Amino acid sequence: MEDHDTGAGASAVGVSGATPTGAAGPPVGRFSRHAGAHARHADQRHADQKHPGQKQADHHGEQKGKSRKRRKRRRGRKVFARDENGAALSAPVISPASQPQPEPPQAQPRPPAPRGSRPPYQELPVFAALDLGTNNCRLLVAVPGRHGQFRVIDAFSRIVRLGEGLTASGRLGDAAMDRAVEALKICGEKLRNRRIRKARLIATEACRSAANGVEFLERVEREAGLKLEIIDRQTEARLAVSGCGSLVERDTQGVVLFDIGGGSSEIALIDLTGRRSPRLANHIVSWTSLPVGVVSLAERFGGRTVTRETFAAMVEDVAVRLRTFDGRDRLAHVLASPNFHLLGTSGTVTTLAGVHLDLERYDRRRVDGLWMDRDSVDRMIERLIGWDFQQRCANPCIGADRADLVLAGCAILEAIRAVWPSERLRVADRGLREGILSELMADDGVWRNEGRRA
Repeated sequence: MEDHDTGAGASAVGVSGATPTGAAGPPVGRFSRHAGAHARHADQRHADQKHPGQKQADHHGEQKGKSRKRRKRRRGRKVFARDENGAALSAPVISPASQPQPEPPQAQPRPPAPRGSRPPYQELPVFAALDLGTNNCRLLVAVPGRHGQFRVIDAFSRIVRLGEGLTASGRLGDAAMDRAVEALKICGEKLRNRRIRKARLIATEACRSAANGVEFLERVEREAGLKLEIIDRQTEARLAVSGCGSLVERDTQGVVLFDIGGGSSEIALIDLTGRRSPRLANHIVSWTSLPVGVVSLAERFGGRTVTRETFAAMVEDVAVRLRTFDGRDRLAHVLASPNFHLLGTSGTVTTLAGVHLDLERYDRRRVDGLWMDRDSVDRMIERLIGWDFQQRCANPCIGADRADLVLAGCAILEAIRAVWPSERLRVADRGLREGILSELMADDGVWRNEGRRA
C-alpha cells in the first residue's frame, strides 16, 4: 500500500527543490557538453585564421571531397589551444568510431571555487528524517540548498496503518507491527547506503499511546537496525510548524496550522503581528494536541458507511475536545484580518485539494502550496459526504487506502474551521519530516556563512 505523498517526486515550495526519487548526482554529460562547446569554438577560431590561399583551395575542392571530408571529420577532430608563448598546441578528440589515439595531456587542476559559491553536489552533507505515524511510514533524505532550503535526493512513503485496532485494544496489533517493520527495513537499507551526517527518526501517537509501543520499537531496532525516538505532542506540533515555514507569506499576521494525523491532531496558533523571526516555530503562542485522528475517529464511528448524521456526530466529538483548549482565543485580534488564514498539513487536506483540482493522478507539485477559498472547501466536503464507499475508492486522489478515513478527516477539519473561521486555507504536502530536516540543517550551521554573505 503506497501513500500518494512521495516527497521526492517534485519541488516543494520554498523548502525543498526536489529531484526524482533516487537521484544521486548531477546530470549525466554536463561536463562533456561544455567540453564540446569549447572544442567547437577553438575550431572556428583557427578556421578564421587560415591563409587566404588555403581558403581558396578549400573552396575549390569543396564539392568534390565533401563526403570524404565529412568522414575525416567524424574520425578525428583537433582541438587547438595556445601555450603561454602563443604557439599552437593540439590534441585529438576521439569519437567512438575512431581508432585509439595517444592520450591528451593531463588537464590542469580545477581552480578553487570563488567565494560564496556552493560546493559540488557530491560534497554536500546528507541529512535524513523518518516519521513513523499511526497511518504512514515516511522517510526523506536531503542535502542543503539555498539559504533555508534543501534538495530531496531520496524518499519513501507507505501506508502501514500501525494504529489499526489500537483504539479498541490499547495495543499495537501483530499484523500492523509486521507491516511497519517491513517498511522500516526498506528505510534502513536506504539510510545505510548513504553517508548520513545527521538523522532524526521519530515515532508519534501510535507508539506514544500503545501499551506495547516501547516493546515494538525494540523489535524495530533488532530487525530493521533503526533506533526510533517517541516524541511528545509539543515537539510534534513544533516540527509541523517548522516544516511549513516557507508557505507563510511575509504579510501574514496570523495562522492556525493543523496536522490531522492518524491517531492525534496537532494545532498551533501562530502570531506574526510583531517582528518576524527566521524560525516560524518561534511565533507559536498556543498549541494543542487532540487525542483523535482519522484512524481512531473512523474506528469509533465507522468509515465505510458514513451518513450525514454520522458525519455530524464526528464533528461534534472533535468540537467538544476543542472547547477545552484554553489557548484557542490567542489569535482573536487577527481573525477578521484578510492576512489571517488556515494552513493544513495532512492527508485530509491534500486529498481535498486533489479532488478539487479533478486530478487524474495525485500530483504533489500542484497540491503543495495550493490556496482554497471557503466555498471551495465547502463544496469538496459536501461532495465527499455525498459519495458512497465505492465512489471514494474510485477517486484517484483517495483510493482504497484512504476511502474509509477521508470523511473522518473532513469532520476534524470542519470542527477546526468552526472555531477559527477563515476565508482562505492553504494546503501543505509537507510536515514533520521537512521540519526535522530544516532544524537539523539549521543546527548544523550549513546555511550560516551563506546567510552572512546575503
